[in-house]
Amino acid sequence: QVQLVESGGGLVQPGGSLRLSCAASGSISSINAMGWYRQAPGKQRDLVAAISSSGSTNYVDSVKGRFTISRDNAKNTLFLQMNSLKPEDTAVYYCKMTMKRAPWGVVSDYWGQGTQVTVSS
Repeated sequence: QVQLVESGGGLVQPGGSLRLSCAASGSISSINAMGWYRQAPGKQRDLVAAISSSGSTNYVDSVKGRFTISRDNAKNTLFLQMNSLKPEDTAVYYCKMTMKRAPWGVVSDYWGQGTQVTVSS
């Protein structure tokens, strides 16, 4: 079984920072793409940032220059550093990993449980 556990969400004032983490555990052979998504109340879940197995990154325009996605392949962990936070960044943030399971090599997507980020004064 594979489990993704997120941490790092919370309440922060506008202009503040948070660092989200997502750690994967279980029978993992390799992890390909990783990404962070967010879902605000009454809205669909949207991609925020993604990182490939080689380290290439892409961001939604609204977070470029403020958020940084990174990964620690040795620890099967994904990060999202969020700076200069705005009230419109308020949402539940989810991590997603596309991974190859051991021992049969089946490739599937896995999601974290979500962590609430609230930006408010």
